[in-house]
Amino acid sequence: MRRVKTYNLKGKEIQNDWLVVDAGGETLGRLATRVASLLMGKHKPSYTPHLPMGDYVVVTNAARLRVTGKKLADKVYYRHSGYTGGLKQVTLGELMKKKPERAIQYAVKRMLPQNRLGRALYRRLKVYPGPDHPHEAQVRASQKGKAAAGPAGEGE
Repeated sequence: MRRVKTYNLKGKEIQNDWLVVDAGGETLGRLATRVASLLMGKHKPSYTPHLPMGDYVVVTNAARLRVTGKKLADKVYYRHSGYTGGLKQVTLGELMKKKPERAIQYAVKRMLPQNRLGRALYRRLKVYPGPDHPHEAQVRASQKGKAAAGPAGEGE
């Protein structure tokens, strides 16, 4: 009987890319699961659960996000100041009017691991309400590096 050796990836060998996801017309939960999976690196064949394998994700057009049913009125986000009577609440509709990027951030953050790895992965998420973002140089450099390192015909 032959033993198959499992390769353990080292932290220095991790390749992180920059990906841009357009949230326009997407459903909140489906978008959040896709983004959380990209942040964790589950789309990579070298996925290792205890390492920050995932890519940096830039989400644009957060203001054009869709939700189904009556969630805009019924879904409530709570936070507490720590003082007596300090419970604050805001509906998804109010949140989308004031800070639409927060809805995606809340959904993705709660899908990541609740530990220091999850906090490190969450820092790689960048969300913007409109189509513009300041990470164009990183995205281009990441795509250029992928084209040079990847096999021919990958981008077709």
